[in-house]
Amino acid sequence: MTTVPWPPGTASGIGSLPGTDPREAAATVLGELPDLPHLPELPARGLGADMIGRTAALLVDLAVELVPSGYRVTARPGVDHRRAADLLRWDVDALEEAVERLGTPPRVVKVQATGPWTLMSNLELPRGHRVLTDPGALREFTESLAEGVTRHVAEVRRRTGAEVVVQFDEPGLPAVLAGALRTPSGYGTVPAVAEPEARETLAAVVEAARKASGQPVIVHCCAKRPPVALLRDAGAGAIALDVTLLRDAPAALFDEIGEAWDAGTVFFLGVVPTVEPATPVTLRSAAEPALRLVDRLGFSRSLLAERAVATPGCGLAGATARWSRRAMSLTRDVAKAFVEPPESW
Repeated sequence: MTTVPWPPGTASGIGSLPGTDPREAAATVLGELPDLPHLPELPARGLGADMIGRTAALLVDLAVELVPSGYRVTARPGVDHRRAADLLRWDVDALEEAVERLGTPPRVVKVQATGPWTLMSNLELPRGHRVLTDPGALREFTESLAEGVTRHVAEVRRRTGAEVVVQFDEPGLPAVLAGALRTPSGYGTVPAVAEPEARETLAAVVEAARKASGQPVIVHCCAKRPPVALLRDAGAGAIALDVTLLRDAPAALFDEIGEAWDAGTVFFLGVVPTVEPATPVTLRSAAEPALRLVDRLGFSRSLLAERAVATPGCGLAGATARWSRRAMSLTRDVAKAFVEPPESW
């Protein structure tokens, strides 16, 4: 059973928000998601604010630069790397200021970093090949990421006075496992990474984050077919996924979710649309995918109160400012309804 530092009926965000003002974003998150606020990500700021550049800024003794094809490893930090590091530092500054204005720090804060496989499939070696294709580089980057996250946790804890929970984002992991990544020429694909190797590398950074934080580590995968069993075996105490994508999932995936939930894994359930839909969203329609999931698995709906956190389906970077606030508010209402469901449920 995973012991968590947040209360039943908690809502949280995945990470990204619209806009470019870190102070406004931090204040909004602390106000809308008080039980588990997260360090906002603002990719609209451009270079270095995206998930790859942002996590590259955490790397220890490794640097990247931007080239036409994406981020590439470089010998020493240049303007691109320094910009990414500055943006992340300003975000932590903004969160610290927002907590100070609040007066009482939240019990726990969530920080996000790109997981090793998604990161290393989007970083290039000097000759253009992906970092994950080189075993030596793979080890070096895994160790660097683990150390960088450890330092980041310590800084955020010191600056906010809150406990810190780490979330690793692995949207690219299914493509890595399937051998679906293109080679630099575009004519071939990178060989699939075997599940044992994928699990071992992910487990290394998960364990480092768990030791640094003393809290369960969340792994987020918003793909249609997230490798739930692998994430659980890699040590994830919580798994974040978009429940709205599971309607046509194979039975094997539902089995993996059921086994993980039954064993005590917490699920962060993405239930609220990331952009404003044409049809108005009600509390019932937002909660329906989560209710349908527990019903299909044969669990009591009380499981949602015990071992679930409500979230938007994924990041909110593509939303309007108005909808991002509405999405967070609706997510909070869904989480409360998990604990005290309306009579009509």
